[in-house]
Amino acid sequence: MNNLAFEVDKEIAEISEEIEANAFINHKKILEQFINSGISEYHLKGSTGYGYNDSARDKLEEIYAGVFGSQAALVRSQIVSGTHAIALCLYGVLRPGDELLSVVGLPYDSLHGMIGINSNESGSLKDFGIKYQQVDLLEGRPDYNSISKAINNKTKLVYIQRSRGYSLRPSLDIDQLSKLVEFIRGIKKDVLIFVDNCYGEFVESQEPIEVGVDLVAGSLIKNPGGGLAPSGGYVVGREDLVEMAAARWTAPGVGAEIGPSPDFVRLLFQGLFLAPRTVAESLHGAVFAARLFERLGYQAFPAYNEKRTDIIQTILLGSEEKLVKFCKGIQSASPIDSGASPIPDDMPGYDNKVIMAAGCFIQGASIELSADAPIREPYAVYLQGGMSRHYTRMAVLNAAMHINK
Repeated sequence: MNNLAFEVDKEIAEISEEIEANAFINHKKILEQFINSGISEYHLKGSTGYGYNDSARDKLEEIYAGVFGSQAALVRSQIVSGTHAIALCLYGVLRPGDELLSVVGLPYDSLHGMIGINSNESGSLKDFGIKYQQVDLLEGRPDYNSISKAINNKTKLVYIQRSRGYSLRPSLDIDQLSKLVEFIRGIKKDVLIFVDNCYGEFVESQEPIEVGVDLVAGSLIKNPGGGLAPSGGYVVGREDLVEMAAARWTAPGVGAEIGPSPDFVRLLFQGLFLAPRTVAESLHGAVFAARLFERLGYQAFPAYNEKRTDIIQTILLGSEEKLVKFCKGIQSASPIDSGASPIPDDMPGYDNKVIMAAGCFIQGASIELSADAPIREPYAVYLQGGMSRHYTRMAVLNAAMHINK
């Protein structure tokens, strides 16, 4: 297995150079924003109570707005997940009678209850009288003809999930997203376009706002937290829309004006500063994993030499037994809880049993190396994160050996 790993290293060398070139572009952009915002040691301290005049909070949001090319940002440690950040946007902007249209098929599993897809969850968008429809993908890509027919006078917001989620469809890269935004604007100029940016930040040199998207949300324990942020989420976009999301986060009339920075606010600054480096390490690991398992006879999505727009690497294993063995291999090579043995179980927000391997320093941090999978056909495992390519290499080799036992 080690000889094969060295062969893979040689095969992916050129791709590694491309990853590094993009990491430099993003790191330069973030460094310049820190300098332009005049960040000092004073801004690395938290506050208490209402957080009035919290300069750390204001400066952090100024940096996020600048880095993502947006008018405004809401960045708070109290946003508990990407789903929570997305909910702030959807509940903040949509009103009874409005229609939410997904143009990339079914959203990620954890959003189903919040939207009210195939359920009557109390407090869902459906419960508030907000209609939902979707246009399925056509051979893994947006179905432009069906999208043009689906958009109508009640369509208030178009939802776009950038990453693949728990599916085999390709993730949307920025060029494809730009084309889709332009097409949607040509049909209904004033429709709002929202992007779930989870797993996609800093994988490419541009972000969704820069190609015409109105509102974007994500999680700080994924890419932009750089592996240091212990919690949090963000919303960036048009100023009035960010204010509406902030009013949902606190209350109308209060919005983003209150909310103290935590004592660990330094980690939110430092995590963002390191994020391009951390994302690059994750991509190096993903490319290695893809090629290794391709050489072992498995399908990888994306293939090792395909363009990437998120940090998720899917490997089609073909059976529940191999899914479990793969996850056990990742867990047993983890720095935290290596002695734990993951098993499939029910999880809030998911329709199927899910197995998760995550020996993380921060619980559930997807930018740290983790592997998870819904227990359903075609039995694909979703590998993501990895703050060190060397650690990912060792863990993936361990997973391969577990499968071959």
